Amino acid sequence: MKFRTEVEVAPWHQKINYNDTILSLGSCFATNIAERLAERKFCITANPTGILFNPASIAQGVDRIAQCRMVDTADLFESNGRWLSYDFHSSLSSSDKAETFNLINSRIATAHQLLRSANHLIITLGTAWAYRLCSSNKVVANCHKQPHSLFRRELLRADEILEALESIVASCSAHIILTVSPIRHMGEGVEDNSLSKALLRVACEELRMRHPERVTYFPSFEIMMDDLRDYRFYGDDLVHPSTMAVDYIANKFFGAALSDATQKRMAEVAKIVNAANHRPQNPHSEQHKAFCRHQLELIEQIKDVDLQKEREYFERMLQINL
Repeated sequence: MKFRTEVEVAPWHQKINYNDTILSLGSCFATNIAERLAERKFCITANPTGILFNPASIAQGVDRIAQCRMVDTADLFESNGRWLSYDFHSSLSSSDKAETFNLINSRIATAHQLLRSANHLIITLGTAWAYRLCSSNKVVANCHKQPHSLFRRELLRADEILEALESIVASCSAHIILTVSPIRHMGEGVEDNSLSKALLRVACEELRMRHPERVTYFPSFEIMMDDLRDYRFYGDDLVHPSTMAVDYIANKFFGAALSDATQKRMAEVAKIVNAANHRPQNPHSEQHKAFCRHQLELIEQIKDVDLQKEREYFERMLQINL
């Protein structure tokens, strides 16, 4: 008997491998997937502009990165002792104006180089609801807990979302992986969250049909809603997927995005990383020295993955035993 509907994801034509550079932008689920890839030593950077939720803000961020358009000090404002920008997440802020200015522009410059070299761009859309600053009529990336009277809440139409996504396609040459975040934006309400996700999904499919060679859709939202449709797969807030759920979705991603050879290599890398994270009961024992030498032999056999951190760890463990 079957007790759940498992979502099967067909293998992609555009594969990710260890020689690729990957940039991940969007909601916090973009960070979740990036963390799993980074743990396995893929070359990936997540959200250099901070978390971005709606397609318009993500597109504005990509456009700024592509053009390497820096912020000006006039773009910053002070609130509760912090200097902030409406175009960036609050994680890119400081009590010092110059520090915020330098931090944001440093991130833009770094992201510009990453976007130019990226083979894959992962875009995770969180919500179709956006907030427009009344004084400038511009969609903001973050309201930074400012008074509601300063903003106008609006639902982006499917054609507006598609236009934003088209601008991302035009801004880079990378293979674009689109996904709708499985995180429920319950602050918008159940009905508005459902409407929002539907609009995002429609725009993603339209973009994929327009650019079948450039754009791939990964069904993280569908896996969460239809495969893992049980509250035991959510965190305590009943909004964010649990660690188990994110790991499950990530494994579905690996199965579709990676070739069999890359998955085999990833498993080998994971064993070495786990070995380096393991803390021995007796680091001075002959058994542990033999273990370290064996790990160094395995690392020597893997030429296409950066395992320098793990190499240095095992060499250091041997050095203290001389």
